[in-house]
Amino acid sequence: MSRPVSDSVFYGGKPEWKNTWLAMATLEVILKEKIDGLGAEADVVKVKRGFARNFLLPQDRAYEATPANLRHLEQLKEARAKREAEELADAENSATKLKKLRLSAELSIGQGGKAFGSITTSDIADLVNDKTKLGIDRHQLVLDKPIKTLGSYDIPVKLHPDVDATVTIRVKAPEGEESEESED
Repeated sequence: MSRPVSDSVFYGGKPEWKNTWLAMATLEVILKEKIDGLGAEADVVKVKRGFARNFLLPQDRAYEATPANLRHLEQLKEARAKREAEELADAENSATKLKKLRLSAELSIGQGGKAFGSITTSDIADLVNDKTKLGIDRHQLVLDKPIKTLGSYDIPVKLHPDVDATVTIRVKAPEGEESEESED
């Protein structure tokens, strides 16, 4: 008895059994914790089998989505709601601290008002963390381009998807430079 042949063989396509070998196997998992780019705890996501087998499951960051594990989904959803409420409260507390904060930075200015260097988001984040110990990351600061002129600036800070704050920074010239310019 001969084996049946797919119509796709006659039209120059690949046989149906070859397509199953090329398809990437996926697996549904329940996340135990928030993973950037994938989801938060209690999310049921479909990932490639290798990613689940080699990373998520061995590092205890996910469960396989079996019927037994799906029953525990409510507990994970409660933990997620609690964590998100704590993050929102922390962000609101940080926002009130940042609104009161006034920072000062020095920027060397040469003849003709040209700046030597600039004030970047990492400089501002370091100043904020030195004063408040909030743990602000430079990626949370919204600054289009580095500051290269003297003056006062309000820098937006993205603390949480629902909470924004601003930090006021005053950029001034070092005191020794002003006296040097007047002597020349």
